[in-house]
Amino acid sequence: MHSQKIRRLTLVSMLLALALVGAAVINFPLIPAVPFMRYDPADIPIFIATFAFGTSVGLGLTVGVAILQGLLINGDAGPIGVIMHIMATGSFVITAGLIYRRWWTQRGAYLSLLAGSLVMTAVMVACNLFLTPLFLGAPLKRVIELILPAIIPFNLLKAAINSVLTALLYKPIKHLFENKNR
Repeated sequence: MHSQKIRRLTLVSMLLALALVGAAVINFPLIPAVPFMRYDPADIPIFIATFAFGTSVGLGLTVGVAILQGLLINGDAGPIGVIMHIMATGSFVITAGLIYRRWWTQRGAYLSLLAGSLVMTAVMVACNLFLTPLFLGAPLKRVIELILPAIIPFNLLKAAINSVLTALLYKPIKHLFENKNR
């Protein structure tokens, strides 16, 4: 029993490290017209952890990665960047994790990734409308103007990329996360 806890902690720690390395190495704008909206693959290990260990582990990893990424990698976004990362990834993790827990099949995984992508996009529209003017001083009118040409496409594209890569990676490695008595 004790060795299973250590194994799980080790695997989650490795996923955290992979998320941070991925964010540090791969970071670029998806939509050239809005270069401040940058893609990184940090969510992929978080989504894998959610599928392997459940929603609570996925949320814990989300908070840990967001804080460490904000402190160590892209500190220019400040506390608001950390909060928005937690809101985006957290909404995806809660949605996808709960659906996948209910339908623990390949079809359930695909449905959870799709639903997580849609919920994350909706949450980020709301966060941008509220938090961007409040904390970053951008006029609400300008944020509203960016919803259709930038905010929605960016979040859908980011979520789609991360979902496809999660789906491709999870099945071949899921055996690594299964409980084994050794």
